[in-house]
Amino acid sequence: MIAVGYGITKGGMLSSKTRADLTNLVLYVILPCNIFNSFQKGMTTDMLMQGLTVLLTAAGLQVLAFILNKVLYRKLPPARQIILKYTTITNNAAFLGLPVLGAVFGATGVFYGSIFLIPARIMMWTAGISLFTQVDGKKRVLKVVTHPCMIAVALGFAYAFASFELPAFASDAIRWIGECTRVLPMLIVGSILSGVKLREALDKHCFYFSFIRLIAMPAIMFGALMLLRLDPVIIGVAVLMAAMPSATVSAMFAEKYGLDPAFASKNVFVTTMLSIVTLPIIAAVLARLAPV
Repeated sequence: MIAVGYGITKGGMLSSKTRADLTNLVLYVILPCNIFNSFQKGMTTDMLMQGLTVLLTAAGLQVLAFILNKVLYRKLPPARQIILKYTTITNNAAFLGLPVLGAVFGATGVFYGSIFLIPARIMMWTAGISLFTQVDGKKRVLKVVTHPCMIAVALGFAYAFASFELPAFASDAIRWIGECTRVLPMLIVGSILSGVKLREALDKHCFYFSFIRLIAMPAIMFGALMLLRLDPVIIGVAVLMAAMPSATVSAMFAEKYGLDPAFASKNVFVTTMLSIVTLPIIAAVLARLAPV
């Protein structure tokens, strides 16, 4: 699917304007529907407790990111430090992570993944954005609570405990729209990759960060969670979400605030290209650990 996205963009069938519109469609409609649909099977006490475990696990990943940011990038140029610190805090877990979790673990994976996103979204719009600029506290809170994926989580929890069911036509529509996450995000990633020349992306700092983002962080999460003997699906969700490539929004922030946008774009490109290799390997290992 990524290759198809690459090809149709190179062939002139998908413009940058169309890609921007499709990205908004995914973020503001398709992903929220996918998240809400994962709650439609109802909520049990066991699922609620597991969800709390996922939330704590996601918070643990943010603690790990904080520690890594203190020690790993001190010798890099200031602009690159900011970009890499931001992409250590947040990655492409929503855009790429939820479709991958759906493919590996089904609706349960999407349900846990949507909860896993909560600490990441909070950090993204607080500590993350503060790396680039000072943002008013009220604006930070507003950014977090009004994000469509966060709203979908809140509505999903409310619906899961509600005493009524949606009409079949409505639940089917939400499910079908949400299932587009299997295709559209991958096409968009391929389209993004088509705009970067491989030779220009060969930057040692990008490969250094790729090792941290795609291998070291998920490996640390895997080891720690195995020691805690958590549910295999929770371990799988946490490791896959930790293994996602750099968030594309990092390049947008770097462009907006004049902090080496070329490096930020290359970093997104390199981590995404390498994740095409690392994610299937990690997913295959985790699927054996926690078969669905």
